[in-house]
Amino acid sequence: MTTILRRLGFYVLAAFAAVTLNFFLPRMLPGNALQALLAKMQTTTITPQQLQALADQYGLNSKQSTFSQYMTYLGHLFQGDLGHSTSKSVAVTQILSKDLPWTIGLVGSATVVAFLLGTLLGIVVGWRRSGLLDALLPTATFFQAVPYFILASLLLITGGFYWKLFPYANGYDTGRNSNLTQGWNGPFVTSVVEHGVLPAATVALASIAGWIIGMRNMMITTMDEDYVLVAAAKGLPRWKVIAVAARNAILPTISNFALSISLVVTGSIVTEIVFSYPGIGYQVYLAVLDADYPLMQGILLVVTFTVLAANLLADIAYVILDPRARKEA
Repeated sequence: MTTILRRLGFYVLAAFAAVTLNFFLPRMLPGNALQALLAKMQTTTITPQQLQALADQYGLNSKQSTFSQYMTYLGHLFQGDLGHSTSKSVAVTQILSKDLPWTIGLVGSATVVAFLLGTLLGIVVGWRRSGLLDALLPTATFFQAVPYFILASLLLITGGFYWKLFPYANGYDTGRNSNLTQGWNGPFVTSVVEHGVLPAATVALASIAGWIIGMRNMMITTMDEDYVLVAAAKGLPRWKVIAVAARNAILPTISNFALSISLVVTGSIVTEIVFSYPGIGYQVYLAVLDADYPLMQGILLVVTFTVLAANLLADIAYVILDPRARKEA
């Protein structure tokens, strides 16, 4: 419990630092969100009073000091108010509630597939060294070394455009002849899965090498431990010996899982932009183009908190699974 509380305190400080950076970083970008909003309202006459009301509504009151704006931002944040989007004129929470499930589905499915498949392959490769499966390592490492943007573009061009294996744009069929009804029905779910294959494959291919190599190295180390050698010498079935070794070898992989979440989320943002996928990654791209500070802040804050929460859960799982971590406390 002491270890968990100590790490929880660290994540609280990290969250506070993230909130502070989230406020100041967008304001360092060139451009002005209020000017971008007024540019879209060129045919509308704006009085000074209306201009001041817009500045107050979007938290862009230049008459306030930066510190006063920061304190106002914190007050709204604790109330669950992330502000209003200057480019869409709706609440940021409304945009996030619509787009966040798409990103969670994409990142969740890709991460689970990459973790399970990479871990299983790493166990097999570590157990049967110098086998045919060792040829997977250079291939997987190659995909990991390719930038997300290039890898996503290659899958879009080959699997989507030329071979036409899967759709390569949007989150579901939005064509003129589409009769889909959004909801938990067979045709819509099928369309969502088909449109998500290429984006999910991009994220999975870019991260699976880390799981394979990490698990392989830990299996090689664990296989030389005394308790594994004794289990094999006593004549236990091979699958039981592998299970004993894998159970202990997988513990460091859980810590690596927490570290990889941030990379997966970052990669999913780039992937969504390439595939025009309706998630928060594509929204943050549009927000940057429109100098939409409230929307940028809301998205970056949600992404940061998601990464911190995933790391905290991974730390808790590691403490629960590994008795040595509890003894160190």
